[in-house]
Amino acid sequence: MNKILLTGSTGFIGSALLDNLSKNNKIYITLRKKNKIHHKNKNISKIYFDDYNKLNKKLKKIKVDIVIHCATHYVKKHKYDDLKKLSNANILFGNIILENLGVMNVKKFINFSTVWTDYNGVKGNFFNLYSVYKENFNNILNFYSKFSKNTKFYNLNISDTFGKFDKRKKIINLLKINYKKNLLTNIISKNLYLNLLNILDIINAVNLILKGKVKPNSYILKNNRNFSISKIVNSINSLSAKKLKVKWLSKKIIREKLYNYKRLKKWRPINSNIQDIVDIIKK
Repeated sequence: MNKILLTGSTGFIGSALLDNLSKNNKIYITLRKKNKIHHKNKNISKIYFDDYNKLNKKLKKIKVDIVIHCATHYVKKHKYDDLKKLSNANILFGNIILENLGVMNVKKFINFSTVWTDYNGVKGNFFNLYSVYKENFNNILNFYSKFSKNTKFYNLNISDTFGKFDKRKKIINLLKINYKKNLLTNIISKNLYLNLLNILDIINAVNLILKGKVKPNSYILKNNRNFSISKIVNSINSLSAKKLKVKWLSKKIIREKLYNYKRLKKWRPINSNIQDIVDIIKK
C-alpha cells in the first residue's frame, strides 16, 4: 500500500483518481475549508487549510511515497480578476509541495500539464495565459528535479478528456446533457476534430507509473487518432430512436496538431474508442 498525496481531488481527473487509488492505497487529499468532499473510505485523510502557511506546516507532518498533482485553475480567456487564482493554483500551491519533498520523503512526483503549452504542435506556442502558467510550473519542476535526487519526476501532458461524472463545460459532456434533455447543441464546425481520451485511460497511465519501472520524463497521454464530432453525432443518430439535435455553425476544418512529446511505454488508450464516447453521451 502506497501513501499518496493527491491534490485537486474535487476536480474531474483528481476525483476519478481518488475513487480508484483509495481502494488499495492510503490517500491524503488537500482541501480548502470551504470545500467539502464526502468519502467514508478509511484510506482517505483530509488536509484542510485556509492559507498557504498552514498548508506548508501540515505537509511537514506527513510522510508519503508519491505526490499526484492534479490541482489547477483554468480559464480559457483570463480577466484581471483571474490573475491571483491562476498564479496561486498553478504555481504557488505546487511550489509549496515541491519545497516539502524531502521532509515528506517523496519517491515519485506525478504532475499533470497541458498540450496547450505547445499549441497546434508548435513548441512554446502558448494558447492562453493559463498555458503560460502551466509551462512556468514545468520549469519549476525541472529546477527541483536537479536537487531532489531521491524523487522521480513525471510530467503528463493531456488534451481533451471525457468520462463518467464529468461536470465540466466540455463538448462531450455538453452533448450528453443536451441529449438527455432533448436540447439543441451549437457546434462550431461540422469538421471539428478532437483528440479525446477517457478518464479510465488516464487512471491506467497513473497506475502504470505507480507500479512499473517507468523512467522519469515528460510524456503525452493522447489517443491514437482524432475523432470527428460529426461522426460521433451520426453514430448516435443512426442507431438510436432518440436523436442528438445539433446545429453546425460552419464547415471550417478545425484539427489541432499535438506536439510530438514522448509516449508512455506499455500504455494504450483502450477505453477511448468511438463506442466509448457514444456510450458516455447516451448514458
